[in-house]
Amino acid sequence: MFSGLVRGDAKIAQININDQTIVMDVATSDEVIKTIEIGDSIAINGTCLTAEKIVGDVFQVTMMPQTFNKTIFKNAHVGDQVNIERSLQVGSRLEGHIVTGHVDQTVKVVQKQINENAIELFFELPERLSNQVIPQGSVAINGVSLTVMDVQGPTFSVGLIPHTQDETNLSKLEVGDEINLETDILGKYVAQNLAQRGN
Repeated sequence: MFSGLVRGDAKIAQININDQTIVMDVATSDEVIKTIEIGDSIAINGTCLTAEKIVGDVFQVTMMPQTFNKTIFKNAHVGDQVNIERSLQVGSRLEGHIVTGHVDQTVKVVQKQINENAIELFFELPERLSNQVIPQGSVAINGVSLTVMDVQGPTFSVGLIPHTQDETNLSKLEVGDEINLETDILGKYVAQNLAQRGN
């Protein structure tokens, strides 16, 4: 489990695709790598993966084809900046929201707007997820916990304050770029419960 409070000081160092196995190396700062141990769960761009090997300032993870093809990693390149987050420790403050690291779907940026020192991003909202995204609700965009500003039909928007712009890879997004979207786990349970009652 994660909180969506990420660090953006990591980059993809290597991606190897070998039949049914995808191995990715991620390089990060000395400060972060010192806290990572083999077996740790780490969210990379909002996708929960396991650190399997650590060499210098690089840790290695393995993805199955289902994860690779369902996330933005299918279009990733060496050198891409990624958001990373260690899993929560018992007793830690939950300052974002509950993030599982299980991506629901990739969606595209449809509009980018600069409002003084803030950036407003508008994303596609797939119909199957429309009952899980509400104004003032929470979503994870590439693993970053954000508050939904507005929902208008097939789109929703979020705002990036300067701190988020500086600490994550979201400010680099442009129209047409894909992101990993995870809706609020509480919203999923509510939507499922209501659907079952309706039946």
